[in-house]
Amino acid sequence: MKNPQGVDTGRRGLIGAMIPAERKSVVKTIARVHVTYHQAACTGGVMRTLKNILVTGGAGFIGSNFIRYLFERVGFPGAIVNVDKLTYAGNPESLDDIRQSYGGQYHFEHADIGDFERMRDILARYDIDTVVNFAAESHVDRSIFGPKDFVQSNIVGTFTLLEAVRAHWGKRRDTLFHHVSTDEVYGSLGETGAFYETTPYDPRSPYSASKAASDHLVMAYHHTYELAVTISNCSNNYGPYQFPEKLIPLMIMNLREGKPLPVYGDGRQVRDWLHVDDHNSAVWLIMNRGANGETYNIGGENERENIWIVHTLCEAMARITGNSVDSYKRLITHVADRPGHDRRYAINCDKIKGALGWTRAVAFDAGLESTIRWYLANDAWVNRVRSGEYRNWIERNYGKR
Repeated sequence: MKNPQGVDTGRRGLIGAMIPAERKSVVKTIARVHVTYHQAACTGGVMRTLKNILVTGGAGFIGSNFIRYLFERVGFPGAIVNVDKLTYAGNPESLDDIRQSYGGQYHFEHADIGDFERMRDILARYDIDTVVNFAAESHVDRSIFGPKDFVQSNIVGTFTLLEAVRAHWGKRRDTLFHHVSTDEVYGSLGETGAFYETTPYDPRSPYSASKAASDHLVMAYHHTYELAVTISNCSNNYGPYQFPEKLIPLMIMNLREGKPLPVYGDGRQVRDWLHVDDHNSAVWLIMNRGANGETYNIGGENERENIWIVHTLCEAMARITGNSVDSYKRLITHVADRPGHDRRYAINCDKIKGALGWTRAVAFDAGLESTIRWYLANDAWVNRVRSGEYRNWIERNYGKR
């Protein structure tokens, strides 16, 4: 059964039994806002119909959720090729069920986007007409310890992928390169104001500087080589399958195990929180209907201080487990702040809402609780991603603060 937008709202469309039951209530609210693969739109004179999609970084948090979304919610009929280098945060197990259910359409290629010949071969072999570039090193703390990896992956990798696309597509006009970026390229805000698509870039960390550079490269290829591109800049994502170095999954895991909850500085840094399903619905809408050469901000419109997030997670965990709130809150431990820590991010997403009709579907409280329940219900996945390298990183980043 499909809704008026053509999205499958039946058992497969709502993911049914293929993921833990705790996520079903969140999933059901989202289907109403999504668009389908066959939705062609006139965007700057281009009728856009997407056939075979290359998803880079598809074994990571947002990328794997995006692939899951295309198959289970949109019912995408073409090929989806997942290219991932499988660094520490890439986990092909996140899509094991997709591989089993959609083996004729889903293809995994263990490859580096910085390998020109390999990328060109994949583009040709699968007749790719659409690229969505999630591949990136994305953790600010890691960029402070090791900026070289971020320059290589985010700048050189994006450049090489663009070159492969340009060489393979030539002058074709039925193609699209969508680049996924971050609100961190805009810098830091004071107590008021928000980031707009026109806000000047002012990156403050090696991570955000590398993403800013990649954004500029993508847009330069549009202007110089007439490559059809769209860019999205999103706020902080949360949801299932996120590598547990990031704030929300790290706190959930530490709460479960009775470990300290490390909070940078006074904890009053403000972030805008966006559920990964809402993010991916926006990306898909942009890919189908976004104007060529345009950038769209995607925000959760949920500004919260980090310390508020930690307290809220403690309270939600207490409700779920029956343990006392105080037993969790006493684990909160303030540690030395990270260098150059941006104080506040806030996204204005009026453009995508007004021009494309996008709306968020996941209420923050419901999304946060469903995320907690997902991690608690998926021990095997969590234990396998928390390797020795992960434990060494946590000790190196937090142990001496």
